[in-house]
Amino acid sequence: MAQNQHHATLGVISLGMAIGVTWGLSVLFLAIISGLFNWGTNLVIILQSLYVGYGPTVIGAISGAVWGFVDGLIFGVMIAWFYNKFLLVRRRHILNN
Repeated sequence: MAQNQHHATLGVISLGMAIGVTWGLSVLFLAIISGLFNWGTNLVIILQSLYVGYGPTVIGAISGAVWGFVDGLIFGVMIAWFYNKFLLVRRRHILNN
């Protein structure tokens, strides 16, 4: 890899929001599909053990979407933060060599 190649850092909040919205909507649609078509019920049962109030109902889907957003936001922020820290260490290593 070329030593003069630059890598952009990730926007910590932006990635957290993107993953939060994506996971929140995924959990929402899973609950709706499970309630309407009885599809994905095993995954809904598993997620019920993580997200309080989650289930294949309208209220349960909204509750799960909120929990999913918060969960995705936290993990997205952590991913971006660790990525930026590891990138900084790598840049320092390249500059010192």
